Amino acid sequence: MIEARGIHKSFGELEVLKGVDIEVAKGEVVSIVGASGAGKTTLLQILGTLDRADSGHLTIAGTEVGRLGDRKLAAFRNEHIGFIFQFHHLLPEFTALENVCIPSFIAKQERSRAEKRGQELLGMLGLQSRMDHKPAKLSGGEQQRVAVARALMMSPDVVYADEPSGNLDSRNAEDLHQLFFKLRDELEQTFVIVTHNLELARMADRSLEMKDGVFTQDLELLA
Repeated sequence: MIEARGIHKSFGELEVLKGVDIEVAKGEVVSIVGASGAGKTTLLQILGTLDRADSGHLTIAGTEVGRLGDRKLAAFRNEHIGFIFQFHHLLPEFTALENVCIPSFIAKQERSRAEKRGQELLGMLGLQSRMDHKPAKLSGGEQQRVAVARALMMSPDVVYADEPSGNLDSRNAEDLHQLFFKLRDELEQTFVIVTHNLELARMADRSLEMKDGVFTQDLELLA
């Protein structure tokens, strides 16, 4: 599903990624841990095509994304990649359903088709009765589940999550963690998760530690 080779990235004279290699299979949940400044978020942004590497090769679902121009890359990202961030980034003036449907609206899909898909996802995530509520009327856990539904809207090949439970209390964090694995089992959804939560990291199929811009070892070895 994902194959990255020799990923390098610098900001000025600061070399953040120093030749990262990673492969992720379809339906796999991979977590990435490491101290702040290790390069985790930079790597996730490159794997998610939000930024480009200085050098190296990245293939997602058979497409070498480095060969795509900006417009084609944006279209590829919307169709094939979902994102979940620490803060849900829901638009406050839109309902939960409208927020979930945004990727479909960007792709100019028929509104009725988009809303049907959005309703299905919100129902799957236990938010049937909250579809018409705006974010301010939702709890933190509900807001993050709306963000998960939005990430799944286009049936993406991979979902990237950056500290997805970092803004939740322990109960909602545990519920969110369990949800990821339910989605993997039911939808064969692929996840790459950057997290400081070692419990979540060790639940993953593979847990990788990043240090000084490279992967060091599986987290299992550190337990």
